[in-house]
Amino acid sequence: MDSEVQCSQIVKFARLEDLLALGRANSLWPLTFGLACCAIEMMAAGASRFDLARFGAEVFRPSPRQADVMIVAGTITKKMAPAVKTLYDQMPEPKWVIAMGNCAISGGPFVYPGQYSVVEGVDKLFPVDVYIPGCPPRPEALIEGILALEKKLTGKRRWPEVKPPPASEPA
Repeated sequence: MDSEVQCSQIVKFARLEDLLALGRANSLWPLTFGLACCAIEMMAAGASRFDLARFGAEVFRPSPRQADVMIVAGTITKKMAPAVKTLYDQMPEPKWVIAMGNCAISGGPFVYPGQYSVVEGVDKLFPVDVYIPGCPPRPEALIEGILALEKKLTGKRRWPEVKPPPASEPA
């Protein structure tokens, strides 16, 4: 009887889709792709101080055919847009996109009345899964974006959410 109880505690059942989502979320391969100042913060997130690898985004891939996450970090001009779209099209399915920074989200400070050269958000070219606002966003914000993508894939968050400390009231 004890062996039956012991075995039932060890065996876990899961759907295949859930196991695939867990594997994908814990082994994201971002594309090495930076366009402006946000790319510096993206590189900092992958370096030893912030260590993006501990959250499952291990290696920045040099080829779109080896990547499953495109982190658009910076301004996209209309002349550059076809090349960015080609990179997205070359990524194998399933694939996800993170828009990092105000320029990637909405064109940033380069959008003004009568402007002609800046794409007003990468979502005009292809679907975006996670938006990370900031100019440029800190490496911690990119890590939160990766965790948000993992939550989108698995339906749950595996790392505790960091809450900012409460604001102290003036005396």
